[in-house]
Amino acid sequence: MPEAIPSENTSPQSPTKLVLLRHGQSIWNRDKKFTGWSDVALSPKGEQEAEQAAYLLKRAGFTFDVCFTSVLQRATSTSRIVLAAMHLDIPVLQTWHLNERHYGALEGMGRWSAIKQFGIWPILGCQIKFDAPPPGLNKRDYRYPGNQSDYATIDRDELPMGESMQQTLARLKPYWQDTIQPEVGQGKHVLIVSHRNTLRALMMLLDHLTPAQVMKLKLATGRPLVYELDQQCNALRHYYVDKLV
Repeated sequence: MPEAIPSENTSPQSPTKLVLLRHGQSIWNRDKKFTGWSDVALSPKGEQEAEQAAYLLKRAGFTFDVCFTSVLQRATSTSRIVLAAMHLDIPVLQTWHLNERHYGALEGMGRWSAIKQFGIWPILGCQIKFDAPPPGLNKRDYRYPGNQSDYATIDRDELPMGESMQQTLARLKPYWQDTIQPEVGQGKHVLIVSHRNTLRALMMLLDHLTPAQVMKLKLATGRPLVYELDQQCNALRHYYVDKLV
């Protein structure tokens, strides 16, 4: 990989930079529970990770024109901490399209409890296979988004009862193409604060990855990832911002 350029500023000839940030550690990340759309808070460590992300971005010279995030508080809290620490008062657009992958009947469960209830292959399969969904919910379950006030305005048929990575990508892709990509294409400095699997799906689009490749991606909490894009939003390269400072 070529040496990273230690500055965010762009010129008409230079690439546009898009920053992806997985939220800081949540209390269920800490407790090793399947989280998905369950709306849990940041842990104290997660709040510190968000502050550290802001420090790294400021030190590397970044600024932003707009921030996109999910509607889940671990992402919205991360974006709020980062933007406040960077002294940025910019539009923050929240959408369920950037929510984490929905883990269906696994949400709130630890891995071993889930294996005991559903068996090892339904759990392992949904974690290593691109098109494998987790055990699903029924529409009477309180974890089904259609039973939650935050999603009352959304067509219930659009709301998941459990998603494979393939389904997560299908939910994300139109929002990226119709809403976020045009902002990037105008040369705006865009920050996306989202979740592990949603960001992996976005990286699949940016880097033209295969299903097997995307399932192997790792993405740390609270560590800003910079994508350099050409005028057609094709990825030229990517690197973590802490490589610049």
